[in-house]
Formats: sequence, C-alpha cells, structure tokens
Amino acid sequence: MKRCCIAVVLCLTSAFSLVSCTTAPGSKPQGRQDALESPPHAQEVVSEVSSRPAPAAPVLALLGAVRPEVTLLQSMLTDVKSQEIEGIEFISGRIGAEPVVLAWTGVGKVNAAMTTTLLLEHFHPTRVIFTGIAGGIDPNLEPGDIVIAKQTAYHDMGTLWSQGIEYGGVKSRMTGEPNPVFFPADPVLLGAAEEAAKSMTFGPVGLRTGQRPPKVVVGTVVTGDVFVASKEKSAELAKDLGASAVEMEGAAVAQLCCQRGVGCLVIRSISDKADRSAVMDKQLFYTMAAKNSAGLVAKIVGEGLKRGTE
Repeated sequence: MKRCCIAVVLCLTSAFSLVSCTTAPGSKPQGRQDALESPPHAQEVVSEVSSRPAPAAPVLALLGAVRPEVTLLQSMLTDVKSQEIEGIEFISGRIGAEPVVLAWTGVGKVNAAMTTTLLLEHFHPTRVIFTGIAGGIDPNLEPGDIVIAKQTAYHDMGTLWSQGIEYGGVKSRMTGEPNPVFFPADPVLLGAAEEAAKSMTFGPVGLRTGQRPPKVVVGTVVTGDVFVASKEKSAELAKDLGASAVEMEGAAVAQLCCQRGVGCLVIRSISDKADRSAVMDKQLFYTMAAKNSAGLVAKIVGEGLKRGTE
C-alpha cells in the first residue's frame, strides 16, 4: 500500500512539472479554445511561409485537373525543369518566350485548392490559367466547343432549403470578408483569350450528325464536387446561375487566386452535354476536347497574352 501511494505521488509530481515547463512564469495555462486559436510558434510559421523569395522573372501558371491535360502543354515547353513539392510535380519551362510553370491538380475542389496553394506559395505566379474539359450546360454547345469563363461560381455552396439552394460565399479566412458568389476572370487574361480565339484554327469535330468546326464562347463556368449527368440539374444550373458549363475544380482555383490577389482565368472545352449520356460522351470526346483547350491556352501564352499586356 505504501509503495502504491509513493507511485501516485511521483506521477502527480511529474504531471505538475510538465505543466510548469510549458507555461510561462506568471501566466496561467491555456484553455482548449485559446490553444486552438493561438498555437505555439504561430507567428514564426507565418513569417517563414511569407518570406519565401519570389522567382527572379515573372511566371505564368498553367493548371489542369488531370495529367493528359497538362501533358499536352508540357510537350510545348523548352528549358524544362521538374520540381516535386509535397508529392506534387511542378514543371517549369517556356512556351515561346514566356516563363511558365505547369501542374495537374487532381479531380475535385480540395485537390485543386491544395495544388493551387502550393503553387502560389512556392512559385508566386503573376497569373493563373486553368484548362481542361467540362460538361456543356448551354444547349447550343457541342463537344469540342470552348467556354472562356468571364466568371466562375460554386453550384454546391450556400444554404440548402427545402425549396432549393440559396447560393452564397463563405467568409475569407484571410480577411474575414464574405467571398462573392461569382469570381470574375482577370481582365487581361480574358481579353488575351478572346483575341487569341479570333485567330485560332481548330480541327473539325466529328459528331454523330457529321463534322463541324468548334466555336468559342464567353460565359459562366460553375464548379461542384459531383459529375453532373442530369438534364434536370443542368437546366437548374442554367436557370439559377446562368451557367454555360459545369466542372469540378475551377471555382476553387479562382477563389484562392481572388483571395491572394492573383489574376485567374478558367478555360474549358466541352466533352459532353452533362446529361444521361455524359459518361459515355466524355470518354468519346475527351482527347479532342482537351486538345482544343490546351491549344487555345498555348495561343494565349505565345501571342495573345503579349498583346493583352501592351
């Protein structure tokens, strides 16, 4: 019994000693909420992240959701260098005379946000272009057509009432201000994309009804963590958000860029019509759609961007 009492006393003494080592003299131990809001060394961590040096020359970032979308652009690069950060490969080089950095994000908003955060922190791009495929909401769009997003929005962000969703942005963690429902495109990139599209020649698209040249439109691209294959949902997105196309990453990239003051543009080529045949059509038209989108991005970088910044 005596030995048990001694053991308990020693344990309690060790515990109190541990508290006294982690608490500054004259102060009281942090409560749970205080500890969560003020983690140890928080200021040192923020200072270290924000002090990363920017690249010597301005760099334009080009992102895609999946590897083939980025591989098309990578094949156009010169002076290629590869760097892995947190398991994500970033490829630097030049398209023409323009320094660029490429990466593929993975599918979905979280993957896109994670890769974009690493990109912004380590490469400090002046602007970001997101390229890839999307489902067509506008009934006038066919596979191979391209949507240059004048704005992007989440279609699954807001308050869900019994009568439907009320769209609204959450507060920015950086400023405390509410994010907008629509994230506007960078005006320089938007203008450069429109100019590049005027002189761009796309290969004809083979559809079930025959061949037709792709068309380029400026519209609204909406983002959510679901693959839309529903005519009814497509009609809802067109009615409520004025959507031209739907995908799964663009608004997440646009939100981060908006909060960090970095210009962003989303360009999507239609691979399907976001209806019951979407899964099959995506497989059929994916390669052609991705090629069209990547081709326009390369044209913007090589020619249009220079004119847009003059």
